[in-house]
Amino acid sequence: MQTVLGANGQIAVELARELDREYGADVRLVSRNPRRVNDSDTLARADLLDARQTAAAVDGSSIVYFTAGLPANTKLWEQQFPAMLQNALDAARTAGAKFAYFDNTYMYPQDDRLQTEQTPFEPVGPKGRVRAAMASMVLDEMARGRSRSSSVGRRSSTDPDGRRASRTP
Repeated sequence: MQTVLGANGQIAVELARELDREYGADVRLVSRNPRRVNDSDTLARADLLDARQTAAAVDGSSIVYFTAGLPANTKLWEQQFPAMLQNALDAARTAGAKFAYFDNTYMYPQDDRLQTEQTPFEPVGPKGRVRAAMASMVLDEMARGRSRSSSVGRRSSTDPDGRRASRTP
């Protein structure tokens, strides 16, 4: 079973389509109000802020994909994202599942430097600091060997304040 946390977002929908198309995988879509993407999808309701609900949603998974998002509200990001991610990491570890973390680029310098895996975190603003802390959580989990995790970056279409980006960061 491959489980997608944050199932209704743009990344999750495309991921579910790709998993079904390429692997015919058993896919479980998890959110507070999940919607089926493929006919064969399994749906599970869970609030990722609740550790027990997250663990139940992840139970039996071989891979967990964290694609959860929040509205562009800085306070929500500061208050909820770290807890959601920690619950997901704990649940994946308990289930013995691999963990894939889908991230953005807010924690990196917001200039025209080429970004690589070695680019240091230089967050601009509170949302960038939240994303840097979250990425560090995943990297720490990997470094400690506590779970088999990977981070999947993506280009952001907005700047850290939620405005449309005028260039690729």
